[in-house]
Amino acid sequence: MRLAVYVKRERLKSDPRLTELKEILKPRGFEFYDIETHDDLLPETDMLLSVGGDGTFLSASKRVGDTGIPVLGVNLGRLGFLSEYRPDDVAKALIHGDYTIEDRTLLDAEIYRGKEKLFTEVYPFALNEITVHRLGSAMLGVDVRLNGETVPTYWADGLLVATSSGSTAYSLSVGGPICTPDSKVLIISPIAPHNLNARPLIIPDTSVIGIGMQSRDNEVMITMDNRSIVSAPDVTVRISMAQFSLKRIRLNKSNFIKALTSKLFWGEDVRNGNEQ
Repeated sequence: MRLAVYVKRERLKSDPRLTELKEILKPRGFEFYDIETHDDLLPETDMLLSVGGDGTFLSASKRVGDTGIPVLGVNLGRLGFLSEYRPDDVAKALIHGDYTIEDRTLLDAEIYRGKEKLFTEVYPFALNEITVHRLGSAMLGVDVRLNGETVPTYWADGLLVATSSGSTAYSLSVGGPICTPDSKVLIISPIAPHNLNARPLIIPDTSVIGIGMQSRDNEVMITMDNRSIVSAPDVTVRISMAQFSLKRIRLNKSNFIKALTSKLFWGEDVRNGNEQ
């Protein structure tokens, strides 16, 4: 099996846990090579190992793009939701084939000024979320059209559109709901809203979302996961489900509910005793 390895942090490349993982697997027919960019991927690559945390996994998803190569998160630090597996668990699962491949929805962002499409050189896909955000001191008016239907304007610091994968990331911190990763939904959430009756909205992931902005400032920020661009506020953003999905490796021993209790202390209550 040919495995590409993506390591974002230089110091992790020599981490003894990664070295040990390779030493365990190489005698069993596993071949490793390192990549930095999408162009480094070799033919007949079976899997990409993303070594680091969730931020590294998001960068790794950009490296595979629409190739269909599945990504396995190998975590050497704090446990995340995308990159959650320790090297020893990864070694055992790969040796025994004890894993499955799941499809994760990607968002596609198109940015226009009038009819002109902008920033075409930017990778427009996001696994967790796409946001628009104010850069100056003035609040942002965010006009939303959902499948062509106008939604009341959000007055806020910004607006976030998240996938179910992203429900435990930025979306969670702005008050969005937690969704299981297999939920076929998108989440629209205002960021620090100035109208108190604004609430997160859950919609089908087949929806098309149009976003326009009103601002007294000259610049706004648009983000796609851990990438950002700065633009004048006179642009519109069209968000839809990408025509391809991210293939993510899930070890069969993993469990989303257990992950919530161990990482977010969900349901932590002295009355629950040892049930959690």
